[in-house]
Amino acid sequence: MPTPADPGFFARLLDPAQRHDPYPLYAAMRAHGPTRLGETPVVVLSSYRDCATVLRHRASSVERHHASIPLGPTPVHDLAGEHADAVSGTASMLFRDPPDHTRLRRLVAKAFTPAVVRTLEPRIIEIADAALDRAAERGRLDVVADLAYPLPITVICELLGVPLDDELRLREWSMLLSRSLDPISTTVTAGRPDPAQLVDASNELHDYFEQLIRRRSRSGEDLMSALIAAEDSGDALTRDELISTCVLLLIAGHETTVNLIANTILALLRHRHYLAILGVAAPFATAVIEESLRYDPPVQLVPRIAREPIELPGIELAAGDLAIMLIAAANHDPAVFPDPTRFDPARADRHLAFGLGQHFCLGALLARLETSVAITRFARRVRNPRLVVDPPVYRDHITLRGPAAIPVTFTEIA
Repeated sequence: MPTPADPGFFARLLDPAQRHDPYPLYAAMRAHGPTRLGETPVVVLSSYRDCATVLRHRASSVERHHASIPLGPTPVHDLAGEHADAVSGTASMLFRDPPDHTRLRRLVAKAFTPAVVRTLEPRIIEIADAALDRAAERGRLDVVADLAYPLPITVICELLGVPLDDELRLREWSMLLSRSLDPISTTVTAGRPDPAQLVDASNELHDYFEQLIRRRSRSGEDLMSALIAAEDSGDALTRDELISTCVLLLIAGHETTVNLIANTILALLRHRHYLAILGVAAPFATAVIEESLRYDPPVQLVPRIAREPIELPGIELAAGDLAIMLIAAANHDPAVFPDPTRFDPARADRHLAFGLGQHFCLGALLARLETSVAITRFARRVRNPRLVVDPPVYRDHITLRGPAAIPVTFTEIA
């Protein structure tokens, strides 16, 4: 195996064949320390201390133009035309620094408050129970296809006011565009999406939301209407910002939660005593979810660009350097989490799964609520569930890690 300092080592991390268990590679990288890939401006960080430092650092940027190398899998601006910022996502708060990020997040937060999220719980329970009812009628259950996927996609579609009849198209676009978050290695081609497909999906999703927004009223009760009406001191979302925000909420509102639900239920099926406890003690879900976020996070890595030099122990990020932070490796750092490969819901919550600082996940509360409902209903209703295969087959995604399917046997869905 190449050494961690060799770019070939990082290529192994990017290889979808490693998805079933990337943690030994993460451990080797973390033991080596912060690593610059050859002579490139790319630095890989894997310790909790280094990742937390960069996530919070004032010189840490998400705006791609600060990077000294081209970023992004496709030349979207050359192909997407008039609405390139919306199509590429650069009009989204995900790729904006303050003050733009602060402004956008404040406007979106007005329509995405904790109070709104809490009112969704009865409906989320209905959706989860309906999903399990359908599985009971069929007599078979795939945790991903039958529960982890339909629950969050239904919730975010209803929240945005998107017709559920369009779910299949939205799923195809979302699955493609989520792959644009993956780093690219010239030595890893398996599962890589066609750049032209990404551009087509971006354009089609942009056009879809533009048409919805044209028909939407400011006085509607859904989140899209609230975003249209959202203002702060006379400021409002531009059309491209509104479209990019809807795209972000659609993709981030379910892609990561699918993996969180699936990863958590997989951990419970491998640690059945915790599944038994959850079946009779619903409040235990909070501890289980936080440990799952640490133990097997749905987002494995996040990038940041150094606007200015950033000093870290053992390495300096120069202005323009790209830092790839292995969040999943940091969450297994033994300096912070003793015996990190053990699934232990009794741990204190210090994970980095939702990030830190100004880009802390806006949808964290909703993701936790959806996962809590999914795992408690599963634990209470599915009797004697057993994995059909272990490990399951994983999706090709690198940044977002989760099983493609988790078929289980059971004696009854009560």
